[in-house]
Formats: sequence, structure tokens, C-alpha cells
Amino acid sequence: MAGTSKTKAPEQTFQEVRYLRHLSETRIPVRIRLTDNSEVAGIVEFYDVDFIRLTREGQPNLFLYKHDIKYLYEVEAS
Repeated sequence: MAGTSKTKAPEQTFQEVRYLRHLSETRIPVRIRLTDNSEVAGIVEFYDVDFIRLTREGQPNLFLYKHDIKYLYEVEAS
């Protein structure tokens, strides 16, 4: 078939690590939607293979397991 590629897509692109490092270094506020559809907001302070530490102003910091995160997105600083 014309236009088909025999090469397989890579298992890991390592873009997640680069993006989390960027969020942490620049202290961009984020909102995180969890698998139970609840949301939390804060700044990514630290990340690991398994979890993200979210620092929140006026509230306790959270350690969130990545498997409990549906998605995250950047928000405007208030």
C-alpha cells in the first residue's frame, strides 16, 4: 500500500518529563482533573515517575499519583 510506514511509533517520547519540568521551573498555575472528576489547583512543585506534588496557597500541599490524574491544564495567574 502506498503511503504506509513500517516503522513503529516510539513507546516513550519523554515529553511529559519536559513539560512537568517547564511547569515546575516557571511556576505556572495549573488545574488538575482527577479520575473521580474532582479538580484541584496549584503549582507543580515536584514530580516523579509515580506522582506530582501540587503546592497550593492557603491549603495543604498534595501528592497526587499520576494514575489518578485524568488531565491537567494551565490557568491564568490570579
